[in-house]
Amino acid sequence: MQTPMLTLEQLNNATQAEFTALLDGVYEHSPWIAEQTWHARPFASLANLKRALIETLRTSPPEARLALIKAHPELAGKAMVTKSLTAESTNEQSKAGLTDCTPEEFQRIQQLNADYNAKFGFPFILAVRGPRGLGMNRHEIIATFARRLNNSPDFEFAESLRNIHRIAEIRLNDKFATEPALGNLVWDWHEELAKHTEPGYAERNELCVTYLTDAHRAAARELANRMREECGFDDVTIDAVGNVVGIYHGKDPQSKRLLTGSHYDTVRNGGKYDGRLGILVPMACVRELHRAGRRLPYGIEVVGFAEEEGQRYKATFLGSGALTGQFDKTWLDQLDADGVPMRAAMAHADLDISAIDALKRDPSRYLGFIETHIEQGPVLNDLDLPLGIVTSINGSVRYVGQITGMASHAGTTPMTMRRDAAAAAAELVLYAEKRGGSVQDLVATVGMLEVPNGSINVVPGRCRFSLDVRATTNEVRDAAAADIRNELAAICERRGLQYTLEETMQADAAPCAPEWRLRWESAVEALGLPVFRLPSGAGHDAMMLHRVMPQAMLFLRGLNAGISHNPLESITNDDTELCVRAFQNVLNQLATDLT
Repeated sequence: MQTPMLTLEQLNNATQAEFTALLDGVYEHSPWIAEQTWHARPFASLANLKRALIETLRTSPPEARLALIKAHPELAGKAMVTKSLTAESTNEQSKAGLTDCTPEEFQRIQQLNADYNAKFGFPFILAVRGPRGLGMNRHEIIATFARRLNNSPDFEFAESLRNIHRIAEIRLNDKFATEPALGNLVWDWHEELAKHTEPGYAERNELCVTYLTDAHRAAARELANRMREECGFDDVTIDAVGNVVGIYHGKDPQSKRLLTGSHYDTVRNGGKYDGRLGILVPMACVRELHRAGRRLPYGIEVVGFAEEEGQRYKATFLGSGALTGQFDKTWLDQLDADGVPMRAAMAHADLDISAIDALKRDPSRYLGFIETHIEQGPVLNDLDLPLGIVTSINGSVRYVGQITGMASHAGTTPMTMRRDAAAAAAELVLYAEKRGGSVQDLVATVGMLEVPNGSINVVPGRCRFSLDVRATTNEVRDAAAADIRNELAAICERRGLQYTLEETMQADAAPCAPEWRLRWESAVEALGLPVFRLPSGAGHDAMMLHRVMPQAMLFLRGLNAGISHNPLESITNDDTELCVRAFQNVLNQLATDLT
């Protein structure tokens, strides 16, 4: 007999006991979570209910959270063997194939269970139905198990709770008989697009798509074909720098357009979602408009920017730069690692260099630029929030430097007579760390340290280093950079050392336009989610468009502590569904504003 579908109306009208019974099994052997969440009624949406359950758990005592973790069974453990799992756990472990382990796999999981319990004191928790909800395979589960054994206890405690929330989310979807159809669509599109990868990476099942390689051009063709054949764009082209441009006209084809998009190139051995999310989410929205036969009082232009990462050539933001008139023709003579000039690569791709200048957009023809992007950081993941509104894209400045002292014998040079370049660099690193933490949303990083020709028994005579300073405003960034430069000078003077410091890059901060940021906030609030604001520490194509029109960004939570530029980069179908819905909300708000 099929279980009746649960509805929000039922929950909102239920007594506390009824409410608790209706949500039985969502959190393993822990009815107290539903019991306490009852007080947060009424719930405006399923997302609102999920968030309320998370808030109940986040505000509960640590011992209650630990008890919840311990209430979960081990993967492929004794409870599975003795068939004493709950119905929900049986379903999940079965979908992941854990009931069909080979003897070797079973033995490996048992050892991992023992090692994990010995280190952390609680069972390993993993949402084995995975980010798409269909089930992870045993290889993925074992690899994740082994990787997480290296985490610290505090991090793993939080990661276990995050996985418990994901398990609960999927169980709630089952109870409500709901499926994130648009999230699944966009998630699947990412998988399809990720099939295009470069030789040397394809063999290792890694993703690498750099400017105008065969994989890059194949990805562009797939995006163009999907825009044209599946989404119903009126006009689709691949332009003179390789951008994929799809236009969906408004009621009046001559009306202004909303510009959106992101990049489809990747770093080497990167993730599937960086950049590409910002192309595929608006594509899904246009698909829905087309299927409904609906036209808005403005057009939508979605651009898959051909290059943002600067991996094959030193040029960055090449795709979005062409739209703002910032394409530097000297880039054409840059050589890649194989000695191929950009000019030759573009000719091989049948791109018309003479048409690049014509790509510059007239800002008066556009309403603004919006971009969705994975956060590429841990903040939303740590807060258990699917979406965040970007306040500003940080301005940054980068330097490379060298401190020069005197190389000398490590055994015979007294500590008071040393001119140690590495020790001076260490002081600088600690000062940069302290200065970077002194102001909210300011960061300072020394990412590279090198002692050229260093030896274990030699006092370092030289030390090369890098410095990266970022902040939400140019003023805060510049003040911090000046303080760090002054500290470097003081350290070297005190130690009798010389130094050089060269600025290699500077990018202005790009505050999001207030009226557009408010649209994102309203769009998220309408989903029943809290509004959370955060800056972007990474650069995005929106930085380039910011120079000519108002821009605003929405961040989507990433899994695995928000890691990006890494194969572990991941998103869930449910979070992606919310991202698409938020984008649709912005489109509808804008349509209302213009009528």
